[in-house]
Amino acid sequence: MIAVSCAIEPLRMANRLAEKQLYDWPIITMDGEPAPASNGLVLSPHRSIDTLPELDLIFVCSGLDVSRAFSKKLQSVLCRLARQQVKLGGLCTGTYLLARAGLLDGYRCTIHWENMASMREEFPLIQLNDELYEIDRDRYTCAGGNASMDMMLHLITETNGSKLSANISEQFMCDRIRGHNDHQRAPLLHHLGTSQPKLTEAVTLMEANIEEPMSLHELSHYVGVSRRQLERLFQRYLNCVPTRYYMDLRLHRARQLLLQTSKSIVDVALACGFVSAPHFTKCYRELFGIPPRDERRQKQSSQPDPD
Repeated sequence: MIAVSCAIEPLRMANRLAEKQLYDWPIITMDGEPAPASNGLVLSPHRSIDTLPELDLIFVCSGLDVSRAFSKKLQSVLCRLARQQVKLGGLCTGTYLLARAGLLDGYRCTIHWENMASMREEFPLIQLNDELYEIDRDRYTCAGGNASMDMMLHLITETNGSKLSANISEQFMCDRIRGHNDHQRAPLLHHLGTSQPKLTEAVTLMEANIEEPMSLHELSHYVGVSRRQLERLFQRYLNCVPTRYYMDLRLHRARQLLLQTSKSIVDVALACGFVSAPHFTKCYRELFGIPPRDERRQKQSSQPDPD
């Protein structure tokens, strides 16, 4: 329910603030009957899947027992819409439904961290990541929860500008609009799907040594494996080299400090293990697509005037 609500409410608020109908969102169920949510609330549909209106984009959403929500009929409808070049999206475990229909092969996508390990096992052809939402060509997926709102605010920005999405964010008292580069806070064991104590230990050491980063030699020594073995573990289970993972950890910590504190850019850089502000700025831009100074300025300009 939260994934659906957080997807719909930004569209409703966009219409209200614009004082005109920018978006429509018909609710569709397989049989046209009301759909009960796990919290006991019932969602009343506008129509069944057999009477679809003309659509620009359709989102599928499901709950915990997602495999039971899949059907050949749903697959047939989604594949037909894909052939008609309708954009397809998944909210929370809705990503699973798209994947099982064969509509995410070769696409980047995301899903809630609880489902990552099983998704990787079942669908090796998809490019799964742990971001809050992912937009790859004509596929839109998000991790569920309030990440649906972040994705919708991104879509509203694309179609009607950043001012409208910022005003919507203020109406909902959101601290900030998170981008697709923001990652889920996924517990490592859920992310891996299996117990890898050496890898978990290495990541724990990295997280505890942000200000004074450890060398790869030091990490492998403390973990008790060779440097080459540590590199293989990161490559196999996290799809990156240890140095890249460590750098991303430091940069995400820097982003938190940048947007949530008044520390100077230099102090943020030093607190996250960068010896110079120019090097920090270069690395930050490479990961987030924007220099740290510009991102802080955007955050400040999006906040309401205290007067």
